[in-house]
Amino acid sequence: MPERSLGLVVPAYQPDVDRLTAYVRACRERLSPAAVRIELDAPDASTADALREALPGVTVAVASERRGKGAAITAGFEALVDAVDVLAFADADGSTPPGSLAAVVAPVLEQRADLAIGSRRHPHATVIGHQTLARRRLGDAFAWLARRLLDARCYDYQCGAKAVSAEAWEAVRPHLYEAGFAWDVELVAMAGALDLQVEEIPIEWEDQPGSTVDPLGTALSLGTALFVARHRARRLQDSRLHDAIARRRPDETALVDRHRDRERNT
Repeated sequence: MPERSLGLVVPAYQPDVDRLTAYVRACRERLSPAAVRIELDAPDASTADALREALPGVTVAVASERRGKGAAITAGFEALVDAVDVLAFADADGSTPPGSLAAVVAPVLEQRADLAIGSRRHPHATVIGHQTLARRRLGDAFAWLARRLLDARCYDYQCGAKAVSAEAWEAVRPHLYEAGFAWDVELVAMAGALDLQVEEIPIEWEDQPGSTVDPLGTALSLGTALFVARHRARRLQDSRLHDAIARRRPDETALVDRHRDRERNT
């Protein structure tokens, strides 16, 4: 079987340049990706230049506005999908070590899964430097509810390390709408609804300081997005009820179409 190629996307907003540089270098050494792309949202004047200078061979794509994690990853995947066999992303804070990211990528590279997701809540995961109690409780509650609402039953839907085959990405991308942190759960929900093979991989994970995420606000928006993702998944499965609900709502534009419109206008 010919070796499959990997493209890695790192979405970043207000990153620690030194930490991100060290992380990308370590990921390149461990995974040997064919392409690495940093999707940088609303950086200051020096950040993009510093990353380009420190990381030759890495594409640093800059958006003038804060698009959100999901929109940034979508843009990166779209830029790479025709050039590689497997697409992966990892959060810019380096919470998922390169060795664990390699473990997440492996099932897709080896064609054992269409989508592989890292898991901090898996019984065999190793967590270093736990989040605050409030963030852990909110995360646990979200995962408990998601397991009961979605076809893909996982321990952890929101971990910032996932890999998907190019073929699976082409199948799922028209059904993704969430531009922010809810993109992760929507990706898993749509993959489950399309009967794609989803594999959950326990990882080593280390909480990093300096998060730009508001725990309570994010929890509320994720809860809403979870029910929306369930609704969209049921529509994919030809639910008459959810089709009827959708007809009463305004049409939405998928992330991939919003990205194409943005590219045409720049």
